[in-house]
Amino acid sequence: MFFDAIDLAPAHSPPAQHAEISVLTYNVRGLPWPVALGRGAALRRIGEALAQLRREGRQPDVVLIQEGFRSEVADLAKASGYPHWVRGPRRESGFGKLTGGGLHVLSDLPITDVRTAAFSDCAGWDCLANKGVMLVRLAPEGQPFQIDVLNTHMNSRRASGAPAARALAAHNHQTDALIAFVKANRDATRPLLVGGDFNVKGAPKRYYHEALDRPYTVVSEFCSQPDSGCGNGAADTTAEPWLRSQDLQGFAEDGGVAVRPMAVRTLFGAPEPQARLSDHDGYLVRYRLTWAGLATASADAPAVELKKARFGAWGVKVSWKH
Repeated sequence: MFFDAIDLAPAHSPPAQHAEISVLTYNVRGLPWPVALGRGAALRRIGEALAQLRREGRQPDVVLIQEGFRSEVADLAKASGYPHWVRGPRRESGFGKLTGGGLHVLSDLPITDVRTAAFSDCAGWDCLANKGVMLVRLAPEGQPFQIDVLNTHMNSRRASGAPAARALAAHNHQTDALIAFVKANRDATRPLLVGGDFNVKGAPKRYYHEALDRPYTVVSEFCSQPDSGCGNGAADTTAEPWLRSQDLQGFAEDGGVAVRPMAVRTLFGAPEPQARLSDHDGYLVRYRLTWAGLATASADAPAVELKKARFGAWGVKVSWKH
């Protein structure tokens, strides 16, 4: 959980301070009936599993959810105990869409801003959902900075049912849109954390598209280096470990705040597929943020008050409270 500390330093220099924040990205397979069966109960069990981590004091500070298309995501959020919950692109923002983007963010840290965008290109069955990207701004209490956190879900490959060339073209266009969204909406004076289902497993053409223009470092690339300090024992030196999963996280530092992944692990997986809560494992990264000499954040910054939307328990809306 998020905490801070002060390191001793010589009197002539500002003391270095650090905090740690944990982020879980999790495709919960919240697909509607009859595409997937039994998922309402599974979503409730995921909420209960997050609540158990909370009782043990081990809950992630932030949870990024993908494929949260079903109304039972409300049950998941309620059971988990997270005080802040927002969701991404809605169905009405895309013509002909049957569902919204399925993106949700649960957070123990206050949320001060939410920005979303739907991808303008898609392929195959993925076009039935308003897939896209969302960015939330978090305000750790008592800290001199805020944190931008991005969540996304990109076009699938074979599961889309589209020809391979068409699915690749859609994914590449979405990568372009994602990079543009980050550059337009991220506050470069704040650290950035990124997570989501990027649908790049075994797909180098997808992963490496515009990789040099990517405004963040992929955690699995960083942690594959022998001196990364990620705390997971020996570095993973196998060829391109970042291509072994659909799910990725990333980070960028700025504004005088250094960001480093400290530990990586999976959650909610099991040796037996039928025991898993989703067809994805949860992917958890613990980051350390380090800074010195930053001014205290303005007390006049608006907070976001989260209220139940007019559609009842299904999600929340955001209103400014000054």
